[in-house]
Amino acid sequence: MPVPRNTKAAGSKQPCPGRAPTVENAQAKKDESSQAKRSPSSPQGAPKKRSAFGDITNARKTQHILGKKETAKATSKKVPKCSVVLGIAKNNEINLKKSVNKIHSEDAPAEKVPAEKADPSETPADEVTLVQVKPTEDIDKVQRDDPYAVSEYAKDIFDYMREREEGFLIPDYMENQPDITRDMRAILVDWMVEVQENFDLTHETLYLAIKLMDHYLAKVSSMRDKLQLIGSTAILIASKFEERCPPCVDDFLYICDDAYKREELISMEMSILQTLHFDINIPVAYRFLRRFAKCAHATMETLTLARFICELTLQEYDFVQEKASRLAASCLLLALNMKNLDGWNSTLEYYSSYSVQDLQSLVKKLNFLLTYQHDERLKAVRNKYSHRVFFAVAKMPPMDMLKLENSLQRASGRSLS
Repeated sequence: MPVPRNTKAAGSKQPCPGRAPTVENAQAKKDESSQAKRSPSSPQGAPKKRSAFGDITNARKTQHILGKKETAKATSKKVPKCSVVLGIAKNNEINLKKSVNKIHSEDAPAEKVPAEKADPSETPADEVTLVQVKPTEDIDKVQRDDPYAVSEYAKDIFDYMREREEGFLIPDYMENQPDITRDMRAILVDWMVEVQENFDLTHETLYLAIKLMDHYLAKVSSMRDKLQLIGSTAILIASKFEERCPPCVDDFLYICDDAYKREELISMEMSILQTLHFDINIPVAYRFLRRFAKCAHATMETLTLARFICELTLQEYDFVQEKASRLAASCLLLALNMKNLDGWNSTLEYYSSYSVQDLQSLVKKLNFLLTYQHDERLKAVRNKYSHRVFFAVAKMPPMDMLKLENSLQRASGRSLS
């Protein structure tokens, strides 16, 4: 277990035994995204307002509102008495048009669009959009006004991540490692979880670091005395990619109890990056899990339970070859069943591209992991999620296998019908 950081690092960031799970909700996502703002203490100073932002955010909306106000002012002016006569004539003309349209609509087939909507030139574009019925819920609609949520591109971003994960599938590499076993890898991952807690790193950093380590070991044979060096270097690279203020090299040398020199750590960093061709933007299950939980309108406790299940799989080599999106979807489906909530709906199936039938086998495997596989040497994840900050979800009893089977069968039948 790594010891607390040196006094130099302790002044700026204290170790946290368990990070509050509020980073996963919508507000936390906004806070994480807003970290890109410049700090007032930076050499460049605080960020300044730019009028150009109005051109891509609310300028058109402002002009639309101003136009409405000007129209309202114009109509509020006192009109002459003769306008009353003109108004009556106008009403008669409108009623005549309605009667003609009614006649045309009665002659037209029932399945066609009504005559009053038939002419697109007379119907505003917004009204045309509103009458279209979508088969699923638009989960990004509520964040349209939040520029940090990039709701206009969220669906495209996750579709792109689904495409990328096909190129990052990890083979069964243990048979090609002469000096490393599954148990050694599990113990290393357990240590990496403790490092993530000690340095108060994001969960994205932890997941990415483990992905980097697995992809490197899938291509390079290594000895057991270099395994901790690979793990700590992977966290260093992931921190530079994900964190706003990543730990420095000396911090990683310290947590390794000075077992390695600075030159070795830097050399390993170069080796990992060159082996992976500097392509380290690897899709991780944690990002998909937050997205799918948003589709399910899951509570923070349900999401934390799914996170606990997903984090347990990091230590198990049997889950290394699973796709990140499928693993995240299965963890959420199991958490929903454990909380006796409705399972997969049309919205979840649409955004995840997985049906209940696609996830059944993996969900059973995850429940088996919760029920039977307990290694006394691997305590970091269970201790972490036993804390009340994480709703003590690690203490929740697993589902009975027969009950889970029946629940999945019912959910599968509902989706087929």
